[in-house]
Amino acid sequence: MSIPPPPGPHQPQGPYPPPQSGLPQYPQYPQAPYGQQPPYPGPYQQWGQGYGPYAPQPPVNGLAIASLVLGVLCCLPGVGLVLGLAGLGQIRKRGERGRAMAVVGSVFSVLGLAVWVVALATGGAAEFWEGVKEGAQDSSSLSLATGDCFDTPDGTLTGDLVSDVTVVDCEKAHDGEVFATYKLKGSDYPGDDSVGDSADRRCYALEDGYAMDGWAVPGDVDVYYFTPSADSWEYGDREVACVFGNTTEGRTLSGSLRNDESMLDADQVAYLDAAHVLNTALAGAPEAEYVEDDLPGYRQWAQQVTTALGRQTAMLRAHGWGPDAKKPVDDLVADLDRAKAEWAKAAKATDADTYYSHYDKGSALLDPKRTVTARKALGLATTPPSYDDGGGGAGSGGSGSGVEV
Repeated sequence: MSIPPPPGPHQPQGPYPPPQSGLPQYPQYPQAPYGQQPPYPGPYQQWGQGYGPYAPQPPVNGLAIASLVLGVLCCLPGVGLVLGLAGLGQIRKRGERGRAMAVVGSVFSVLGLAVWVVALATGGAAEFWEGVKEGAQDSSSLSLATGDCFDTPDGTLTGDLVSDVTVVDCEKAHDGEVFATYKLKGSDYPGDDSVGDSADRRCYALEDGYAMDGWAVPGDVDVYYFTPSADSWEYGDREVACVFGNTTEGRTLSGSLRNDESMLDADQVAYLDAAHVLNTALAGAPEAEYVEDDLPGYRQWAQQVTTALGRQTAMLRAHGWGPDAKKPVDDLVADLDRAKAEWAKAAKATDADTYYSHYDKGSALLDPKRTVTARKALGLATTPPSYDDGGGGAGSGGSGSGVEV
């Protein structure tokens, strides 16, 4: 006789008793009508309605998480403590998880508050903030502001890459002085040539806003600029710094070159504003070296100078000058009126010889030496800058025109 094994985990007990003899017995199924099959039980056990295989977990309380983060970082310990206590209250009411997080966050927040109290009482917070600011400056050493004077590691402004500068007192010897900054636009790096062209154009245009009296800028000083590199552009660097520097390698600057509206009186500003109108027009001379090569271009330029002279004299006449400056300025205006007439004739010249005749007379009336008397009365620089053929230094006002009034 064979005895069947007891039911195991994979042998569910069925509704039929075990066989009583050595011969296997089979369950008898009821006969169904022809063509019909009796139903069979499904192969899988069905879960009861309203139940699942796993019990759902309650959510983690959000205030507990926030309390833990703020408590560990110690950045806002007071907030972390408040959030931790509020989180504990919500956990009790809602049955949420995160009690340990709220407790730990509250404890760390209390410790953080204690640290802040001690730091404020001993002055440590101020020292910490100064350290943060110094660290930020060290990580962005070329973040220069208008008016900053600085030194470079090798004392030059013409290297391929300047990676570090040290801001110094302008009254001490220094390598450069920032007279303007501006930001480039765009998401993609425009290329070295494009960045350089932009800096060259914009920096010379911004020079007059910082050093309004170009005569006060030494002749051996020129314009330089710091621009973003392709690598620094990827980290968000877009700033261009326009800088004054000495044209002689190894030489430094001494004292600030700043002379803008914040440092000049109303008469000085009025005179220089009018002078800049003419200087801008004079800087637009044609590229052709000789009038014969581009007579139409030179005639157009002469007309621009004529228009600028009209604006300049109108500005000078409209200002109420002090008693010491009124006569010198009136005499200068008379010279400018005569110069305007000659430039107007040059603008209508039909040949190069006629153009030269009126151009020479008009230029002579704009000789910088004719402005010295008015400048002296106004307290401005009285030494005319030198204009070399290879000029372009800041001492010429950045215009390259050879004439500045």
